Amino acid sequence: METQSFFSCLEERARKLDSLLCVGLDPHPSDLIENTASAARDFCLRLISATQDLAVAFKPNAAFFESYGAEGWQALANVIAAIPDEIPVILDAKRGDISSTAEAYARSVFESLKADAVTLNPYLGQDSIAPFIKDPAHGIFVLCKTSNPGSGDLQDLQLINTGKPVMVYEKVAQLAEKWNALDNVGIVVGATYPEALHRVRMLAPNLWILAPGVGAQGGELSAALASGLRIDGLGMLVPVSRQISRATHPRLAAEQIINDIRQAKSEIAMSKPGKWVPAETNNLAEGLLQAGCVQFGNFTLKSGLQSPIYLDLRRLVSMPSLLAEAGNAYSELLQKLHFDRLAALPYAALPIATAVSLQNDWPLIYPRKEAKAYGTRAEIEGVYQAGERVAVIDDLATTGESKFEAIEKLKSAGLLVEDVVVLIDRQSGAVESLARAGYRLHSVFTLTGLLDYYEAHHSIPNEQISAARDFIKSPTN
Repeated sequence: METQSFFSCLEERARKLDSLLCVGLDPHPSDLIENTASAARDFCLRLISATQDLAVAFKPNAAFFESYGAEGWQALANVIAAIPDEIPVILDAKRGDISSTAEAYARSVFESLKADAVTLNPYLGQDSIAPFIKDPAHGIFVLCKTSNPGSGDLQDLQLINTGKPVMVYEKVAQLAEKWNALDNVGIVVGATYPEALHRVRMLAPNLWILAPGVGAQGGELSAALASGLRIDGLGMLVPVSRQISRATHPRLAAEQIINDIRQAKSEIAMSKPGKWVPAETNNLAEGLLQAGCVQFGNFTLKSGLQSPIYLDLRRLVSMPSLLAEAGNAYSELLQKLHFDRLAALPYAALPIATAVSLQNDWPLIYPRKEAKAYGTRAEIEGVYQAGERVAVIDDLATTGESKFEAIEKLKSAGLLVEDVVVLIDRQSGAVESLARAGYRLHSVFTLTGLLDYYEAHHSIPNEQISAARDFIKSPTN
């Protein structure tokens, strides 16, 4: 039987409990009856007993146990053993060392202590991470943007040799997304920095984020959730320790935090009905409007329907700067995918994919609308080999049906297709249609996300925004 990944187990429990609460087990000496390993153990056992049916996960902090020497280590093992098997245990140890030492640390965490996941420092690179993620059942949370005030000393520095300047923590998020081949890599981003949470979520849309800092460190719950939640309302763990352990009634405190999380999620769902527009693409969203690639008014579509909004991305070919900006936005999505070549769908996507290809040195092919009637009679232009993986590039996605003919040509040539990338998803069923056929759709914008941006920035009159939203929701759209 195939091993269930760490994050699939975590997600299953989060859905079951309708919660994102991770209970921190931090036996501060000042909170103990006496400053001993056994008192630290008993302190944690009481918290586990009070909250085990409420916690999505438990997070014991290794430092508070290691300070007691061998007795503390045994106390930590006893605490982890007392946690029911169905509850994930994340050891907060922040390990990070060269590969051979990392191997030993991994055995310590997963074999000796029998934790399910651990926090790691990625400063030594991928080989220091690899021993911890060989088994999909074992997870890690890589330190990305930590909650402490001094985190910016290193984590906010800009890297300028990456094409487009990024901060160190953003690069870590990109690497974590790349390392997550077995669905067992997450990241740590402090709830004390909601803007960083937002930026990381845009770079790593699917990763789970451990977001410490709510409560004692000053992080505000609703702001953190609004910035870091995935669009499915999951993807974040909120670790809370002192707010629960120092409460007169820890169970009641945990229940209140869960209620606060649910309330915040409900308010976010009501206020942000579509994808959030990343800060990095604000200029592109505005540029599309100014260039007439997004127009508001009264338009007759190819289907005969009357629409209050019209998208014409073929105009990009005449606007080099905006085309380059669109290419950058595609590149951000494509960097998270695995492929050998780009495959552009004629005709609107050809200049877009060319811009992306030139920016990243990614080889490009394209399926012809009609096969050549002379020469090689090729159906696909460009150089490729059967067995290669291609990422399909198009300008828009509506129902997804227009993609299938081109994809079949690519597959008939022996090419592998899993991902389709577009600038705008019109939200007319393409995600579902492509998913049923085994393909993933990725979009820089959803139409709802663009409307949210234009409304927030007063770019378009509210009545036109409302008309466009009503059109999206229409069953005939």
